[in-house]
Amino acid sequence: MFNIQGLMKQAQMMQKRMKETQDKLALEVREGTSGGGLVKVVLNGKNEMKQISISPEIVNKDEIDVLEDMVMAAYNDAHQKINVMQEEGMKEATGGADFGGLRIPF
Repeated sequence: MFNIQGLMKQAQMMQKRMKETQDKLALEVREGTSGGGLVKVVLNGKNEMKQISISPEIVNKDEIDVLEDMVMAAYNDAHQKINVMQEEGMKEATGGADFGGLRIPF
């Protein structure tokens, strides 16, 4: 027989674990780099940039477009790492359940 109360309790427990995981992941950080480490950005689990580091040896007024591309590449590298961290955290929180690509709402 179908046990709706048991199902509801499981859903509440999973929701609680997912919230705890979201809170935990928000505190995590990942560093992205480009240009062989000449440009670095650090993002938190909410995809907020927390730090940027640009090596003085690459700052040249005539090549500002290269610097802009490298900053964007470093940010995207860190962003990708945050996405992987979030996916792994949610798999752990849900016991490996697949929700068809449902992402953490950050």
